[in-house]
Amino acid sequence: MKLEELQVTHHFVQLGQLRMHYVERGTGPLVVLLHGFPECWWSWRHIIPRLADAGFRVVVPDLRGYGETDKHGPYDLDTVTDDVCRLIESLGAGPRAHVVGHDWGGALAWHLAATRASHCLSLAALNCPHPAAFNHAALRSLRQLQRSWYMLFFQIPGLPELLLTRNDAAEIVRALRGNAIDKTNFSAEELRPIRDAIQRPGAARAMIGWYRAALAGALKRRGKPLEYPMIRTRSMLIWGLEDRALGFEDLVPPTRKYVEALRVEPIPNCGHFVQAEQPERVSALLLDFLRGAGR
Repeated sequence: MKLEELQVTHHFVQLGQLRMHYVERGTGPLVVLLHGFPECWWSWRHIIPRLADAGFRVVVPDLRGYGETDKHGPYDLDTVTDDVCRLIESLGAGPRAHVVGHDWGGALAWHLAATRASHCLSLAALNCPHPAAFNHAALRSLRQLQRSWYMLFFQIPGLPELLLTRNDAAEIVRALRGNAIDKTNFSAEELRPIRDAIQRPGAARAMIGWYRAALAGALKRRGKPLEYPMIRTRSMLIWGLEDRALGFEDLVPPTRKYVEALRVEPIPNCGHFVQAEQPERVSALLLDFLRGAGR
């Protein structure tokens, strides 16, 4: 897919001290799509037209530190959740939106639904467990700890930034393709906007800053578990079962503990970047869920 094919409009909005970039397409009920690491709004390139053409207003921001959005912290979940709530408020569609998030965007979506329920009409997470479920598994599951090795690597000053940006961000292509079973939508050309985004001044450091903020928060808690209120918002979890970094068995069942009614949709033969690898299936699931949430 090429950039010009998406027919999105680009916007900037000032949210307190943060200047945020987002793209938009369509009219109807508001759906906000939140990307993860190491991507940007382009993560949702195959989903945007499908949702917009089905009658939804689709808004997709570059989250704090990513793409064309400002690159200054802090990067803790409370701060980035406030960013998204302010974005929703600025769009003039009422205080609530359907929130869909993948990877770090999924963690943000869980946090928003739990702590800012007044802004969340429905929640869909893709290949991301509830933050408390991940925290529990990371501390008690050797298998998940091994899968999460890169999070510790990202704590090294400077080196991860160098690795991710050298050789025209070739490592980004390798990482995204390496985490896909069907690599059709992961060519170096199609990933060009993501490669360019991470090479913007300060971007790599800002993006990795989310991981550094997470570890700093964990150290501050001194091993105490994360505490969250029960999520009562209508929720769905989509999961590509061949995810190399996040294990279904270790993370999905514990997520149910924090959600009153959770619909789980596993997708076999699919890796971590499920919305790009299986866009037809993901779009169908999202449309079915969103239409039901609107009734």
